[in-house]
Amino acid sequence: MRTTELVDGFRQSAPYVNAHRGKTFVIMLGGEAISQAGFNAIINDIALLNSLGIKIVLVYGARPQFNQAIKSSGLSSEYHKRVRITDDAVFNLIKQVAGGLLLDITARLSMSLSNTPMQGAQINVISGNFVIAQPLGVDEGIDYHHTGKVRRIDVQGIRRQLDSSGIVLLGPIAASVTGESFNLTAEEIATQVAIKLKADKMIGFSDSNGIAGEDGNIIAELMPNDAQSIYDQMDQDDEACSGTLAFLNAAITAARAGVPRSHLVSYQINGSLLQELFSRDGIGTQIVTEPAERLRAATIGDIGGILDLIRPMEEQGLLVRRSREQLEMEIDHFIIIERDGLVIGCAALYPFDDEQVGEFACLAVHPKYRDADRGAMLLKHIILKARKQNYKRIFALTTRSIHWFMELGFQLGGVEDLPGKKQELYNYQRKSKVLVFNL
Repeated sequence: MRTTELVDGFRQSAPYVNAHRGKTFVIMLGGEAISQAGFNAIINDIALLNSLGIKIVLVYGARPQFNQAIKSSGLSSEYHKRVRITDDAVFNLIKQVAGGLLLDITARLSMSLSNTPMQGAQINVISGNFVIAQPLGVDEGIDYHHTGKVRRIDVQGIRRQLDSSGIVLLGPIAASVTGESFNLTAEEIATQVAIKLKADKMIGFSDSNGIAGEDGNIIAELMPNDAQSIYDQMDQDDEACSGTLAFLNAAITAARAGVPRSHLVSYQINGSLLQELFSRDGIGTQIVTEPAERLRAATIGDIGGILDLIRPMEEQGLLVRRSREQLEMEIDHFIIIERDGLVIGCAALYPFDDEQVGEFACLAVHPKYRDADRGAMLLKHIILKARKQNYKRIFALTTRSIHWFMELGFQLGGVEDLPGKKQELYNYQRKSKVLVFNL
């Protein structure tokens, strides 16, 4: 009996529902996203996250709305170092616009109409003086007036509201200890809140669905240093999207301060937030924290470390024996995990290009480092590599790790599922089980 797409979707998303429950997400909603026709769908998806037990801080921006209001009023707004100078007249307009958006977003999060995704949601939306601001002051003789920056975050106050299942809603206007208020950027507020809360994720929206690589395809994952290089390049491009740039800069800052993952998705794709969070492949780009360990392609200089790692497993019969000469010829197929110069993990993807199939092989992790799913991390990287090469599936041969592979999505196969050349080399005395992962 074939299952429906709905049933398959539920089953595939279940692990992510369990993983995200109780976690803290800071969602940055720029003014560009708010002005889109699909904004209601985004609000519905955020409400769904709340109903699944995810703690949400929603930070909204209003840059395009501010610009439109200023233009309509016949005023002008100057910038210094890409930061708006907020004089008295401009600030009066900005406060009106920000306050209106606060009420609009609160109203949409309060919807409970029948036959809508928010039926029976009953979400408590809490806004307040959780962010304390201070003025930017004067820079190079330029007075920023009412433009400010974050001075302090009321972490305990926010956590109390999140623990009560409410959504904390923060806007771009914040008060100071002197009783004044200042205009801040949503990016800075979201970043500082995520850092101070030790949030599990920071999420942003832009018109592009993540960061595109040189080949035009979306880059699924970036380390902060790689993201910085892309940001520097985009910053020189006048056509670069300001929303993407703003979030990328925020994500880099957050990652380097310890926020594990920051995701960038498109506000133009209906359901992109859910696809990113609850599917195996995701849909956007995530910036992840720089690990103490480095996963990279292997080089000739790593052969000694790989041999030290795999020899004990070869002697136990867990891996097929490989000579140094064989490794030298096959080194381009290997990836390793390096920690302080020590190779603590390795795996290989052997190509069978004629049949668009790859073999996941030679998985080994140092005995002292087997308690942090490094094997799964190596497998994930191999899967990404296989997808980039447009393989239809990968397979693995194993005698002892059958359940480990099955838990990670492989299915039992037979010798007939192997590429023709591999079938000819299959060792019927060893009787390895064939595990297949469809891409």
